[in-house]
Amino acid sequence: VQLQASGGGLVQAGGSLRLSCAASMRTFRDYVMGWFREAPGKEREFVAAIKRGGGTTYYADSVKGRFTMSRDNAKNTAYLQMNSLRPEDTAVYYCAADRSLILSEYRSPNGYHYWGQGTQVTVSS
Repeated sequence: VQLQASGGGLVQAGGSLRLSCAASMRTFRDYVMGWFREAPGKEREFVAAIKRGGGTTYYADSVKGRFTMSRDNAKNTAYLQMNSLRPEDTAVYYCAADRSLILSEYRSPNGYHYWGQGTQVTVSS
């Protein structure tokens, strides 16, 4: 399984970016997909997750109402639409996948078996 994250960049505060995570597995719809981020000197933190198949999404309180996660099972791709970006959103963003997670495990990075390489998001003030 390979995950390829893309779409990061430099944006001014208040701007938007859309991250993509292209996955190699044929049974993509069977995987829980997650987005995490890691800022310098900080631990990796949960951003968003989406259930197998699609539909139900979960967000960290810090991004709720600003970020939207989605997936296109036909394209084997997950997305993170980020609006109203703030300087504190600056981090390397990672996508992750796992087939076996239960709901209580979605927000922890420890349960995800597969990770992408990360994409840098920098928000200037």
